[in-house]
Amino acid sequence: MSTTPGKAFYDRQVAFLEANDVDGLIANQYAEDAEIIGFDFNYKGREALHKHFVAYMQRLGFIKLKSTDKFTETADTIFFEATVQVAGGEARVYDAFVLRNGKATHHFTGLLGFTPTQQS
Repeated sequence: MSTTPGKAFYDRQVAFLEANDVDGLIANQYAEDAEIIGFDFNYKGREALHKHFVAYMQRLGFIKLKSTDKFTETADTIFFEATVQVAGGEARVYDAFVLRNGKATHHFTGLLGFTPTQQS
């Protein structure tokens, strides 16, 4: 079964996040000069990205892909919306990646919505 380069990148990204493997994520998915950009943050370089993802995963507790709701790619970009389960509930997210040689140079990210887990 064949897959596109963008879909393979996406599958690896999800696998690293679900495994909470920040070291593997940064080493395998991001270029040395990569940036991650959100509306209220911007980190550049693997060291800064590593610190960001360690704190991010601590806040989330865990991440489990529930669904990929939209996905598109070009030769050097991917853009998707997904629904993920985290410790506090369900999040709808979007991410766009600019790729060079199979690694992200720019990662744009944001939250579309969040539904907290109901407490009984």
